[in-house]
Amino acid sequence: MSRRQSAEATAPALVTTSADLAALCERLAGEEFVTVDTEFMRERTYWPELCVVQLGGEHETAVVDALAEGIDLAPLGALLANPRVVKVFHAARQDIEIFLLKFDAVPTPLFDTQVAAMVAGFGDQVSYDALARSLAGAQIDKAHRFSDWAARPLSASQIAYAAADVTHLRKIYTGLRNRLEREGRLDWVAEEMAALHEPATYRTEPENAWEKLRPRTSNRRFLGMLRALAAWREREAQRVNIPRQRLVKDETLLELAATTPETPADLARARGISEGFAKGRSGTGLLAAIKDAKALPDSALPEPPKDRHGPTPSPALVALLKVLLATKSEEHHVAPKLLASSDDLERLATEASPDLPALHGWRREVFGDAALALKSGRLALGVDGRRIKLIPAG
Repeated sequence: MSRRQSAEATAPALVTTSADLAALCERLAGEEFVTVDTEFMRERTYWPELCVVQLGGEHETAVVDALAEGIDLAPLGALLANPRVVKVFHAARQDIEIFLLKFDAVPTPLFDTQVAAMVAGFGDQVSYDALARSLAGAQIDKAHRFSDWAARPLSASQIAYAAADVTHLRKIYTGLRNRLEREGRLDWVAEEMAALHEPATYRTEPENAWEKLRPRTSNRRFLGMLRALAAWREREAQRVNIPRQRLVKDETLLELAATTPETPADLARARGISEGFAKGRSGTGLLAAIKDAKALPDSALPEPPKDRHGPTPSPALVALLKVLLATKSEEHHVAPKLLASSDDLERLATEASPDLPALHGWRREVFGDAALALKSGRLALGVDGRRIKLIPAG
């Protein structure tokens, strides 16, 4: 048995003290890359509660108990910020959000194997389980997928389950990186991961929260009220640390934007608003937000969301673009979603020069130029046996 195989067969270490964490991070700082995962709880809180951090180096795997009494996670923050060590995640967004909250910085440099797998042709949002089977020859035990990671002590099976998430990630990362390097696509991956390095990717600005509710109206006064209520809910949910939907549901927020109650009694008549809530601190703040929004001048009201699509696109043209997208995806072994979304195809069908990712960079070379040629009649689609072929049209 090789040294590496022996190391992988060794039970992962459970780190519960600041000294052991500092020593672990010092050793991992000498690695070329470190695989990272987290286990957290968020069902009852606005902010995610970090419970466990899994770290994998070339020859060791450790499970860090982030809730251990007195543990100082500062060495972990320093490792995540170390520019000489690549931090490897799978589906990194939630993990990075947690570290951004904890250390006020995005781990760097980082590599997301889910994004890389899309570039490598494994499909849209491929799961860790699927990559582990394909690239590491491993079957993932799902027994603790819905475990209570805040409960202590952690069981041996929980520790083993958590460690597996970073153990197999080593082979997934090296397999994907080698494949993408051979195909000259590492630059594609870097372009896709640029957004992951931006702190704004993980932060919701309260003043923009109303846009996620997708109101179906152009009434600016209503939209101004909804903006104020959604911003209040975001800040209040953060203050009391409960999920925004548990504080006030979306449908209730829309109702309040329409009815604009002025008193606690009026507020308590809304669906999902109790009398105690209406008379308490949260209710008082909500009524104040409504009052302030009512006083806004017309010039301070938001503009209605623009119609992103304009005229209704031709279903036939959209269908042809979808066929072209599937063809190019198959030809270049890249996930269709990475090239263009359904919204992108509709905009391509209706707008003369839409500003889309599909018409920039490597996407334009792979798909965008062909899409424009198809739309302008310079390219036709045909069938060659069992495959679609592209036919230049004069």
